[in-house]
Amino acid sequence: MSMCLGVYEQRTQTHKHLNTQTRLNMNNKNKARLSKGTGMSRRRFIGQASCAALGTTTFFSTLFNLGMANATAGYNAQRYSAGNNDYKALVCILLAGGNDSHNMLVPSDNAAYNNYAATRTNMALAQNSLLGINPLTYNNGTFGVHPNMPEVQSLFNTGKLSFVANVGTLVQPTSPQQYLNGSVTLPSGLFSHSDQIQQWQTSVPQTTSASGWGGRVSDILQSMNTNQNISMNISLSGRNIWQSGSNTSEYTILNTGTGSIGIEGFNGTDMIDQVRTSAVNSMLNQQYQDIFKKTYAQTVNNAQDSHDIFSTAVSGSNLTTVFSANELSQSLQMIARTIAVRDTLGMCRQTFFVVYDGWDHHDELLNNYSQMITVVSKAMGEFNAAMEELNVWDKVTTFTVSDFARTLTSNGNGTDHAWGGNVMVMGGGVKGGDIFGFYPSLAQSNSQIVENSVVVPTISTDEYFYELGKWFGVPDSEANMILPNLGNFYSTSSGAAPIGFMNV
Repeated sequence: MSMCLGVYEQRTQTHKHLNTQTRLNMNNKNKARLSKGTGMSRRRFIGQASCAALGTTTFFSTLFNLGMANATAGYNAQRYSAGNNDYKALVCILLAGGNDSHNMLVPSDNAAYNNYAATRTNMALAQNSLLGINPLTYNNGTFGVHPNMPEVQSLFNTGKLSFVANVGTLVQPTSPQQYLNGSVTLPSGLFSHSDQIQQWQTSVPQTTSASGWGGRVSDILQSMNTNQNISMNISLSGRNIWQSGSNTSEYTILNTGTGSIGIEGFNGTDMIDQVRTSAVNSMLNQQYQDIFKKTYAQTVNNAQDSHDIFSTAVSGSNLTTVFSANELSQSLQMIARTIAVRDTLGMCRQTFFVVYDGWDHHDELLNNYSQMITVVSKAMGEFNAAMEELNVWDKVTTFTVSDFARTLTSNGNGTDHAWGGNVMVMGGGVKGGDIFGFYPSLAQSNSQIVENSVVVPTISTDEYFYELGKWFGVPDSEANMILPNLGNFYSTSSGAAPIGFMNV
């Protein structure tokens, strides 16, 4: 069996990129060979099938999808106790591709709308189609949301959701003139999808980072959870940099079934599954002299145990809120089901990550955006209802991020990559029903707009994320470690929050 382990080690790099359908095809072929007969001896078949079982992508995924937390978090456990049952969760929705957020939150008073319409031309929404919102304190004009966002309109007007205006990746405060003359350090790859998606997750825009700010938070707070075998960071969208820390990583689940991904066919009833189960158990029960193989086998064993715990817990979750059939709503439903069993799982702090892709609307923006923003609005309304049903509405904060906003001017039938944009934050910890930051005039003559189409952000991702992290329980003494550029924008000793959208 140690030979099989060696084969598996050699194969992991080859197999790890195979998709789900490829794995299904491989398994179907194996089953077909069994039913037809190949002249293969039973002993030879079992030997080869055993090694094949160890070489499957799903076996590899068991180790990496479960994203084991570092159970040796004694240092942080001495500082952060889980004894007060103070549950909190952060839910990050990445609108990947670049959300044209100036058509999500739109100025509606005549003067400001006219500037918006003149700049956006054929990308402008009709003034009388906007759904009006009533900010509690923001008095710089009136606003509406996209006509396909009635759920968001209702959430805002009932004090459950707010907007933060003109947020973007920044290394240091940057004026339009400084941007134009290059006198300050700018984010690398400023208008690049890959760079900006990464930088929104790391909040270190001047360089490549191996960890995300959510992962750095979990390195500090993971020990608050009584269950150290399942990461506090749970992803519905696979591997991501936001939830990757030095000692912790994300736990990848699906939005179907019980969510958790174990070893395919383990403890199954058909012949190939029984062979696979026997092979895996044989490997796990071996007494390896090689410390690497021994540690690896124990890690996989722990991963499968955690899969069993997670699956059993989620299968017992009760939730009556009805979610739509689309991918985003189904992912948020699985998040809600996971939150429902937080006590069973021993969770005091959790983060969740979900990607809703397809916002790179260089063409057919108005039609595509209308369809996609409908999905977002419904999903957020459904998720809020589920949080209220579970009586954790004040314990869960949902927030949006995106690569960047889009150019204000049209490229003919769409928009291109830009910079500063608007985001949404929802939950009982949010000072709901308001707009925070400063929504700029969208007149092309506004100095905040460069090259006639790009808005220079006035709020950094560091400030945005600091307030979320502070609400989540990150002490100020750790803030600059999690957000290395925070000191360029804000002093944690100031006594006031940098933006003010969270109840902290």
